[in-house]
Amino acid sequence: MKPPVVVAFAVACLGIALFASMDAVIKALSLAIGAYNALLWRSFAGIAVSGAPWLWRRTAWPSRPAMKLHIERGAVSAVMAFLFFWGLERTPMAQAIALTFIAPLIAQGLAVLLLKERMQRGALLGSLLAFAGVLVILGGQASAKMGPDAFWGAIAVLLSAVAYAYNIILMRRQALLADPYEVAFFQSLVFAVCFALVMPWFAELPSLEHVPMIVFSAVLATLSLVLLGWAYARAEASYLAPVEFTAFIWASLWGWLFFSEAIGFATLAGAALIVAGCWWAARPPDLERDIIP
Repeated sequence: MKPPVVVAFAVACLGIALFASMDAVIKALSLAIGAYNALLWRSFAGIAVSGAPWLWRRTAWPSRPAMKLHIERGAVSAVMAFLFFWGLERTPMAQAIALTFIAPLIAQGLAVLLLKERMQRGALLGSLLAFAGVLVILGGQASAKMGPDAFWGAIAVLLSAVAYAYNIILMRRQALLADPYEVAFFQSLVFAVCFALVMPWFAELPSLEHVPMIVFSAVLATLSLVLLGWAYARAEASYLAPVEFTAFIWASLWGWLFFSEAIGFATLAGAALIVAGCWWAARPPDLERDIIP
């Protein structure tokens, strides 16, 4: 029996929670060894972590269309991740995550154009409500003192968000052709190959004290990819895109706990709007009238 799409929505929320937690681990590593090295060694660890369950479960080599998608998404993810974590080194977690929230809105439009999905009223209104929460947060942070590093960090995060919007579309297409374990393994493999291309110029061997965090970040990334792959195989991208907004809640929490990043009233008010928007978007689509055929 096929699970209802609300279950897929909840699983996707859990996947985003793990992904946002991985962001916090990578931010700490980036501050210690640089964004490139943090992502490089995490990607190598990810091959081992994701490869074991794929090798255990696989029945055949990926089809040619699936492999093309694995390569395309892995390459897009490599560019997206480097821009995001380079920017995250220079901006507070909550602000960086908030800036990425243009991605679900772009992704919903791309899902209609590229995947021929129908835009659901609840998904659109939920996204607009959640995006209003983002504007409240950014408005509250506008008066904060930000140096040039934070400005360029914000630009990098915005460029990453554009890449992530397309990544969401690829995630849906990928999930329809491959199981979540295959998706997680080849994502890690292609990601690692992309970063390995410039190893002679930028790679530095991390100290032993950083190895546990590198492995932990790989575990979080793999679990997130598996959960999101499972969810996107069972619900449309335009319906699931709003779950991305929940990342802000985790970013605010981890930023406050681990990086002493303050959470103001505007942040809390914006988070409330984000939660409300996601609740609205999570209603089953068969209860909604399509607004875009």
